[in-house]
Amino acid sequence: MSIIKLLLLILCLAAIFFYCYSIYAAIAFFTQPQTIDPAFHPPVTILKPICGVDRDAEENLASFCQQDYPEYQIIFAVRDRQDPAIVVIEKIIQQFPDVDIQLLVSDRIIGANLKVSNLANAVTAAKHEILLIADSDIRVGKDYLQRVIQPLKDDKVGVVTCLYRSLAQGWVTSLEALGIATGFHPSVLVSNQLEQIKFAFGSTIVIRKQVLEAIGGFGAIADYLADDFQLGYLPAQAGYQVVLSNYIVDHILATSSLTEVIQRQLRWVRCIRVSRPWGYLGLLFTYGTVTSLLLFLVTKGSILGWTGLLITWIMRLLMGWIVGVQMLKDPVTKQNFWLIPVRDLMHFAIWCYGFVGNAITWRGQQLRLTQGGKLVLLE
Repeated sequence: MSIIKLLLLILCLAAIFFYCYSIYAAIAFFTQPQTIDPAFHPPVTILKPICGVDRDAEENLASFCQQDYPEYQIIFAVRDRQDPAIVVIEKIIQQFPDVDIQLLVSDRIIGANLKVSNLANAVTAAKHEILLIADSDIRVGKDYLQRVIQPLKDDKVGVVTCLYRSLAQGWVTSLEALGIATGFHPSVLVSNQLEQIKFAFGSTIVIRKQVLEAIGGFGAIADYLADDFQLGYLPAQAGYQVVLSNYIVDHILATSSLTEVIQRQLRWVRCIRVSRPWGYLGLLFTYGTVTSLLLFLVTKGSILGWTGLLITWIMRLLMGWIVGVQMLKDPVTKQNFWLIPVRDLMHFAIWCYGFVGNAITWRGQQLRLTQGGKLVLLE
Protein backbone atom coordinates (compact mmCIF):
# COMPACT_ATOMS: atom_id res chain seq x y z
CA MET A 1 0.00 0.00 0.00
CA SER A 2 1.39 3.41 -0.99
CA ILE A 3 1.97 6.14 1.59
CA ILE A 4 -0.88 8.25 0.14
CA LYS A 5 -3.37 5.37 0.37
CA LEU A 6 -2.26 4.58 3.92
CA LEU A 7 -2.57 8.23 4.95
CA LEU A 8 -6.06 8.52 3.46
CA LEU A 9 -7.10 5.28 5.18
CA ILE A 10 -5.85 6.61 8.52
CA LEU A 11 -7.80 9.85 7.99
CA CYS A 12 -10.94 7.85 7.18
CA LEU A 13 -10.57 5.76 10.33
CA ALA A 14 -9.98 8.90 12.40
CA ALA A 15 -13.13 10.47 10.97
CA ILE A 16 -15.18 7.34 11.69
CA PHE A 17 -13.94 7.39 15.29
CA PHE A 18 -14.85 11.09 15.54
CA TYR A 19 -18.36 10.44 14.23
CA CYS A 20 -18.88 7.58 16.68
CA TYR A 21 -17.59 9.60 19.61
CA SER A 22 -19.75 12.56 18.59
CA ILE A 23 -22.83 10.34 18.80
CA TYR A 24 -21.77 9.12 22.23
CA ALA A 25 -21.01 12.68 23.44
CA ALA A 26 -24.36 13.98 22.21
CA ILE A 27 -26.35 11.19 23.83
CA ALA A 28 -24.40 11.53 27.09
CA PHE A 29 -24.97 15.29 27.18
CA PHE A 30 -28.66 15.40 26.32
CA THR A 31 -29.67 12.46 28.53
CA GLN A 32 -28.00 13.67 31.71
CA PRO A 33 -30.53 14.71 34.38
CA GLN A 34 -31.23 18.43 34.65
CA THR A 35 -32.86 19.83 37.78
CA ILE A 36 -34.53 23.22 37.94
CA ASP A 37 -34.69 24.95 41.31
CA PRO A 38 -37.65 27.38 41.10
CA ALA A 39 -36.39 29.10 44.24
CA PHE A 40 -33.13 30.10 42.53
CA HIS A 41 -33.80 33.23 40.51
CA PRO A 42 -31.20 35.94 41.17
CA PRO A 43 -31.84 39.24 39.34
CA VAL A 44 -30.26 39.38 35.89
CA THR A 45 -29.26 42.12 33.46
CA ILE A 46 -29.56 41.16 29.78
CA LEU A 47 -27.20 43.01 27.45
CA LYS A 48 -28.28 43.10 23.79
CA PRO A 49 -25.76 44.67 21.36
CA ILE A 50 -27.70 45.89 18.31
CA CYS A 51 -26.53 46.91 14.84
CA GLY A 52 -29.16 47.07 12.12
CA VAL A 53 -32.39 45.10 11.76
CA ASP A 54 -32.10 41.32 11.63
CA ARG A 55 -34.61 38.94 10.09
CA ASP A 56 -37.70 38.79 12.37
CA ALA A 57 -35.98 41.34 14.62
CA GLU A 58 -39.08 42.35 16.57
CA GLU A 59 -40.04 38.77 17.39
CA ASN A 60 -36.46 37.88 18.35
CA LEU A 61 -36.00 40.82 20.71
CA ALA A 62 -39.52 40.53 22.16
CA SER A 63 -38.85 36.92 23.19
CA PHE A 64 -36.40 38.21 25.82
CA CYS A 65 -39.13 40.46 27.24
CA GLN A 66 -41.55 37.57 27.84
CA GLN A 67 -39.58 35.61 30.43
CA ASP A 68 -41.24 33.76 33.29
CA TYR A 69 -38.73 35.25 35.69
CA PRO A 70 -39.31 37.57 38.67
CA GLU A 71 -36.65 40.25 38.17
CA TYR A 72 -34.58 41.11 35.13
CA GLN A 73 -33.38 44.16 33.24
CA ILE A 74 -32.80 44.47 29.48
CA ILE A 75 -30.39 46.98 27.95
CA PHE A 76 -30.47 47.41 24.18
CA ALA A 77 -27.20 49.04 23.11
CA VAL A 78 -26.96 50.86 19.77
CA ARG A 79 -24.05 52.87 18.37
CA ASP A 80 -25.73 55.02 15.70
CA ARG A 81 -28.73 57.27 16.40
CA GLN A 82 -29.85 56.66 12.81
CA ASP A 83 -29.85 52.88 13.25
CA PRO A 84 -33.22 51.53 11.98
CA ALA A 85 -33.28 49.10 14.91
CA ILE A 86 -34.12 51.99 17.26
CA VAL A 87 -37.67 52.13 15.85
CA VAL A 88 -38.10 48.41 16.59
CA ILE A 89 -36.71 48.76 20.11
CA GLU A 90 -38.95 51.74 20.92
CA LYS A 91 -41.96 49.71 19.80
CA ILE A 92 -40.91 46.85 22.08
CA ILE A 93 -40.53 49.22 25.03
CA GLN A 94 -44.13 50.33 24.49
CA GLN A 95 -45.34 46.73 24.19
CA PHE A 96 -43.77 45.67 27.49
CA PRO A 97 -44.24 48.57 29.95
CA ASP A 98 -43.86 46.25 32.96
CA VAL A 99 -40.39 45.05 31.91
CA ASP A 100 -37.32 47.06 32.95
CA ILE A 101 -36.04 47.96 29.45
CA GLN A 102 -33.51 50.62 28.54
CA LEU A 103 -32.31 51.85 25.16
CA LEU A 104 -28.73 53.10 25.34
CA VAL A 105 -27.26 54.93 22.34
CA SER A 106 -23.53 55.65 22.45
CA ASP A 107 -20.83 55.86 19.79
CA ARG A 108 -17.98 55.41 22.29
CA ILE A 109 -15.44 52.96 20.87
CA ILE A 110 -12.95 51.02 23.01
CA GLY A 111 -11.46 48.74 20.34
CA ALA A 112 -11.65 47.30 16.83
CA ASN A 113 -14.62 45.05 17.67
CA LEU A 114 -17.60 47.43 17.63
CA LYS A 115 -19.92 44.83 19.18
CA VAL A 116 -17.71 44.77 22.29
CA SER A 117 -17.82 48.57 22.43
CA ASN A 118 -21.62 48.27 22.45
CA LEU A 119 -21.41 45.85 25.37
CA ALA A 120 -18.96 48.06 27.27
CA ASN A 121 -21.35 50.98 26.90
CA ALA A 122 -24.34 48.89 27.97
CA VAL A 123 -22.74 47.41 31.10
CA THR A 124 -22.37 50.89 32.63
CA ALA A 125 -26.15 50.89 33.12
CA ALA A 126 -26.40 47.31 34.43
CA LYS A 127 -28.17 47.08 37.78
CA HIS A 128 -27.51 43.44 38.60
CA GLU A 129 -24.52 41.24 39.42
CA ILE A 130 -25.35 38.56 36.85
CA LEU A 131 -25.06 39.55 33.20
CA LEU A 132 -26.52 37.72 30.23
CA ILE A 133 -25.27 38.54 26.74
CA ALA A 134 -27.13 37.31 23.65
CA ASP A 135 -26.79 38.29 20.01
CA SER A 136 -29.63 40.22 18.39
CA ASP A 137 -30.58 37.34 16.04
CA ILE A 138 -31.38 34.92 18.89
CA ARG A 139 -34.92 33.87 19.86
CA VAL A 140 -35.83 32.10 23.11
CA GLY A 141 -38.75 30.59 24.98
CA LYS A 142 -40.34 31.87 28.19
CA ASP A 143 -38.43 29.37 30.36
CA TYR A 144 -35.03 30.38 28.94
CA LEU A 145 -33.81 32.66 31.73
CA GLN A 146 -34.83 30.32 34.54
CA ARG A 147 -33.05 27.40 32.93
CA VAL A 148 -29.79 28.95 31.76
CA ILE A 149 -29.19 30.57 35.14
CA GLN A 150 -29.28 27.27 37.06
CA PRO A 151 -25.56 26.33 36.83
CA LEU A 152 -24.68 29.54 38.74
CA LYS A 153 -25.90 27.87 41.92
CA ASP A 154 -22.34 26.57 42.02
CA ASP A 155 -19.99 29.44 42.92
CA LYS A 156 -17.20 27.83 40.89
CA VAL A 157 -19.17 28.40 37.69
CA GLY A 158 -18.24 31.70 36.08
CA VAL A 159 -19.81 31.36 32.64
CA VAL A 160 -22.78 29.54 31.12
CA THR A 161 -23.33 29.22 27.37
CA CYS A 162 -25.77 27.52 24.97
CA LEU A 163 -25.92 25.57 21.73
CA TYR A 164 -28.24 26.90 19.05
CA ARG A 165 -30.44 25.87 16.14
CA SER A 166 -29.86 28.00 13.04
CA LEU A 167 -33.19 28.56 11.30
CA ALA A 168 -32.60 29.43 7.66
CA GLN A 169 -34.38 30.32 4.42
CA GLY A 170 -32.98 29.46 1.01
CA TRP A 171 -30.52 26.74 0.03
CA VAL A 172 -27.37 28.80 0.67
CA THR A 173 -28.10 29.65 4.31
CA SER A 174 -29.60 26.18 4.78
CA LEU A 175 -26.21 24.68 3.94
CA GLU A 176 -24.64 26.98 6.51
CA ALA A 177 -27.20 25.98 9.15
CA LEU A 178 -26.66 22.32 8.26
CA GLY A 179 -22.94 22.71 8.90
CA ILE A 180 -23.52 24.30 12.29
CA ALA A 181 -25.82 21.50 13.45
CA THR A 182 -23.91 18.53 12.05
CA GLY A 183 -20.33 19.80 11.92
CA PHE A 184 -19.69 22.54 14.46
CA HIS A 185 -21.91 21.36 17.32
CA PRO A 186 -20.63 17.76 17.26
CA SER A 187 -17.11 19.15 17.75
CA VAL A 188 -18.37 21.23 20.68
CA LEU A 189 -20.05 18.22 22.28
CA VAL A 190 -16.90 16.14 21.88
CA SER A 191 -14.83 18.89 23.49
CA ASN A 192 -17.33 19.18 26.34
CA GLN A 193 -17.32 15.42 26.91
CA LEU A 194 -13.53 15.19 26.95
CA GLU A 195 -12.68 18.10 29.25
CA GLN A 196 -15.66 20.48 29.67
CA ILE A 197 -15.64 23.42 27.29
CA LYS A 198 -13.44 26.46 27.85
CA PHE A 199 -15.15 28.88 25.47
CA ALA A 200 -18.56 30.44 24.90
CA PHE A 201 -20.96 31.35 22.09
CA GLY A 202 -22.67 34.63 21.25
CA SER A 203 -26.01 32.78 21.36
CA THR A 204 -25.90 33.05 25.16
CA ILE A 205 -23.19 34.05 27.62
CA VAL A 206 -24.14 34.24 31.29
CA ILE A 207 -21.30 35.77 33.28
CA ARG A 208 -20.95 37.22 36.77
CA LYS A 209 -19.78 40.85 36.99
CA GLN A 210 -16.95 39.82 39.28
CA VAL A 211 -15.75 37.30 36.68
CA LEU A 212 -15.88 39.93 33.94
CA GLU A 213 -13.89 42.30 36.14
CA ALA A 214 -11.39 39.53 36.96
CA ILE A 215 -10.47 39.15 33.27
CA GLY A 216 -10.13 42.90 32.74
CA GLY A 217 -13.67 43.78 31.67
CA PHE A 218 -14.78 44.21 28.07
CA GLY A 219 -11.59 46.15 27.40
CA ALA A 220 -9.67 42.85 27.55
CA ILE A 221 -11.54 41.51 24.50
CA ALA A 222 -12.20 44.75 22.62
CA ASP A 223 -9.74 43.93 19.82
CA TYR A 224 -10.68 40.27 19.32
CA LEU A 225 -12.88 39.01 16.51
CA ALA A 226 -14.14 36.00 18.52
CA ASP A 227 -15.27 38.02 21.55
CA ASP A 228 -17.66 35.23 22.57
CA PHE A 229 -14.85 32.67 22.55
CA GLN A 230 -12.73 34.96 24.75
CA LEU A 231 -15.57 35.48 27.25
CA GLY A 232 -15.36 31.77 27.97
CA TYR A 233 -11.65 31.22 27.45
CA LEU A 234 -10.34 33.99 29.72
CA PRO A 235 -12.55 33.05 32.73
CA ALA A 236 -11.49 29.40 32.25
CA GLN A 237 -7.84 30.53 32.33
CA ALA A 238 -8.63 32.42 35.53
CA GLY A 239 -9.89 29.24 37.20
CA TYR A 240 -13.65 29.53 36.67
CA GLN A 241 -15.78 26.75 35.20
CA VAL A 242 -17.58 27.22 31.89
CA VAL A 243 -20.81 25.21 31.68
CA LEU A 244 -22.70 24.23 28.54
CA SER A 245 -26.42 24.52 29.26
CA ASN A 246 -28.81 21.96 27.80
CA TYR A 247 -31.10 24.79 26.67
CA ILE A 248 -31.02 25.25 22.89
CA VAL A 249 -31.83 28.71 21.54
CA ASP A 250 -32.97 29.55 18.01
CA HIS A 251 -30.55 31.43 15.76
CA ILE A 252 -32.50 33.26 13.04
CA LEU A 253 -30.22 33.34 10.00
CA ALA A 254 -30.88 36.10 7.52
CA THR A 255 -31.10 35.18 3.85
CA SER A 256 -27.62 35.54 2.36
CA SER A 257 -25.99 35.21 -1.02
CA LEU A 258 -23.40 32.51 -1.69
CA THR A 259 -20.65 35.16 -1.61
CA GLU A 260 -21.81 36.46 1.79
CA VAL A 261 -21.91 32.96 3.28
CA ILE A 262 -18.44 32.14 1.94
CA GLN A 263 -17.07 35.41 3.38
CA ARG A 264 -18.65 34.62 6.74
CA GLN A 265 -17.31 31.06 6.79
CA LEU A 266 -13.88 32.27 5.70
CA ARG A 267 -13.89 34.81 8.51
CA TRP A 268 -14.64 32.04 11.02
CA VAL A 269 -12.04 29.57 9.75
CA ARG A 270 -9.31 32.21 9.58
CA CYS A 271 -10.15 33.24 13.12
CA ILE A 272 -9.80 29.61 14.26
CA ARG A 273 -6.50 29.30 12.39
CA VAL A 274 -4.86 32.31 14.04
CA SER A 275 -6.41 31.64 17.47
CA ARG A 276 -5.93 27.86 17.69
CA PRO A 277 -3.60 26.70 14.89
CA TRP A 278 -3.35 23.10 16.12
CA GLY A 279 -7.10 22.89 16.47
CA TYR A 280 -7.43 24.19 12.93
CA LEU A 281 -5.12 21.47 11.61
CA GLY A 282 -7.03 18.91 13.64
CA LEU A 283 -10.17 19.64 11.62
CA LEU A 284 -8.62 17.52 8.88
CA PHE A 285 -9.47 14.42 10.94
CA THR A 286 -13.19 15.33 10.79
CA TYR A 287 -13.50 15.55 7.00
CA GLY A 288 -14.19 11.87 6.43
CA THR A 289 -16.58 12.61 3.57
CA VAL A 290 -13.70 14.12 1.62
CA THR A 291 -10.89 11.76 2.60
CA SER A 292 -12.98 8.65 1.89
CA LEU A 293 -13.86 10.02 -1.54
CA LEU A 294 -10.18 10.67 -2.23
CA LEU A 295 -9.35 7.14 -1.06
CA PHE A 296 -11.97 5.77 -3.45
CA LEU A 297 -10.48 7.75 -6.36
CA VAL A 298 -6.84 6.91 -5.53
CA THR A 299 -7.61 3.18 -5.27
CA LYS A 300 -9.61 3.39 -8.52
CA GLY A 301 -12.77 1.96 -7.00
CA SER A 302 -11.13 -1.01 -5.30
CA ILE A 303 -12.82 -3.03 -2.55
CA LEU A 304 -10.86 -0.99 -0.01
CA GLY A 305 -12.02 2.24 -1.63
CA TRP A 306 -15.67 1.19 -1.74
CA THR A 307 -15.57 -0.12 1.83
CA GLY A 308 -13.96 3.05 3.17
CA LEU A 309 -16.41 5.25 1.28
CA LEU A 310 -19.54 3.39 2.39
CA ILE A 311 -18.64 3.02 6.06
CA THR A 312 -17.43 6.60 6.38
CA TRP A 313 -20.44 8.13 4.65
CA ILE A 314 -22.90 5.95 6.57
CA MET A 315 -21.35 6.97 9.90
CA ARG A 316 -21.21 10.63 8.82
CA LEU A 317 -24.90 10.64 7.93
CA LEU A 318 -25.81 8.70 11.06
CA MET A 319 -23.95 11.18 13.23
CA GLY A 320 -25.62 14.11 11.45
CA TRP A 321 -29.07 12.60 11.97
CA ILE A 322 -28.59 11.73 15.64
CA VAL A 323 -26.95 15.02 16.64
CA GLY A 324 -28.80 17.41 14.33
CA VAL A 325 -32.27 15.88 14.17
CA GLN A 326 -32.67 13.67 17.23
CA MET A 327 -30.76 15.75 19.79
CA LEU A 328 -30.84 19.37 18.55
CA LYS A 329 -34.33 19.02 17.00
CA ASP A 330 -33.05 21.07 14.08
CA PRO A 331 -35.72 21.40 11.34
CA VAL A 332 -33.17 22.56 8.74
CA THR A 333 -31.11 19.40 9.23
CA LYS A 334 -34.21 17.21 8.99
CA GLN A 335 -35.27 18.86 5.74
CA ASN A 336 -31.82 19.02 4.12
CA PHE A 337 -30.22 15.91 5.60
CA TRP A 338 -29.21 14.54 2.19
CA LEU A 339 -27.07 17.65 1.54
CA ILE A 340 -24.56 16.86 4.30
CA PRO A 341 -21.89 15.51 1.86
CA VAL A 342 -22.31 18.61 -0.34
CA ARG A 343 -21.86 20.86 2.68
CA ASP A 344 -18.77 18.91 3.75
CA LEU A 345 -17.13 19.27 0.33
CA MET A 346 -17.81 23.01 0.27
CA HIS A 347 -16.52 23.55 3.79
CA PHE A 348 -13.38 21.53 3.08
CA ALA A 349 -12.62 23.88 0.18
CA ILE A 350 -13.13 26.89 2.48
CA TRP A 351 -10.90 25.25 5.13
CA CYS A 352 -8.12 24.79 2.56
CA TYR A 353 -8.45 28.41 1.40
CA GLY A 354 -8.42 29.55 5.02
CA PHE A 355 -4.73 28.61 5.29
CA VAL A 356 -3.79 31.72 3.31
CA GLY A 357 -4.50 35.36 4.04
CA ASN A 358 -5.52 37.25 7.17
CA ALA A 359 -7.85 39.88 5.73
CA ILE A 360 -11.57 39.72 6.56
CA THR A 361 -14.68 41.81 5.91
CA TRP A 362 -17.04 42.33 8.85
CA ARG A 363 -20.06 44.64 8.91
CA GLY A 364 -18.57 46.79 6.16
CA GLN A 365 -15.16 47.06 7.82
CA GLN A 366 -11.94 45.84 6.23
CA LEU A 367 -9.88 44.19 8.97
CA ARG A 368 -6.78 42.06 9.39
CA LEU A 369 -6.46 39.20 11.84
CA THR A 370 -3.24 39.02 13.82
CA GLN A 371 -1.81 36.25 15.97
CA GLY A 372 -4.23 35.19 18.69
CA GLY A 373 -7.28 36.47 16.82
CA LYS A 374 -6.88 40.19 17.39
CA LEU A 375 -8.18 42.68 14.84
CA VAL A 376 -6.38 45.54 13.13
CA LEU A 377 -8.39 48.04 11.09
CA LEU A 378 -7.08 48.36 7.53
CA GLU A 379 -6.72 51.86 6.12
